Amino acid sequence: MEFRELCDGEWELIRPLLPPRAKTGRPRVDDRIVLNGIIYVLLTGCRWMDMPIRYGHYSTAFRRLKRWQREGVWSRILEALASRGYFMGRLSLDRVSVDSTTVEAKKGGSL
Repeated sequence: MEFRELCDGEWELIRPLLPPRAKTGRPRVDDRIVLNGIIYVLLTGCRWMDMPIRYGHYSTAFRRLKRWQREGVWSRILEALASRGYFMGRLSLDRVSVDSTTVEAKKGGSL
């Protein structure tokens, strides 16, 4: 799989949905760079430690991924992109395919 970073148009759609930068304290690492790193790891399946350094330190990307999950950032991005896809006629529920897997919980574990 070939990885492609966010183009300017994609970034402009996502940027307003990210949390604002803090007005005080140490400035955070550039969101676009970190977001490209997160996407790189999730798409390639590499270990966080193997994320290319051009995306910053892997621990920064991992912490940002988790923090944005807690804050609902990923849900807002998905909702905004889906709405845009419906509006542009590129996304439709006329045909839907759902795939699922059932995995047995071993040793009394719950799902």
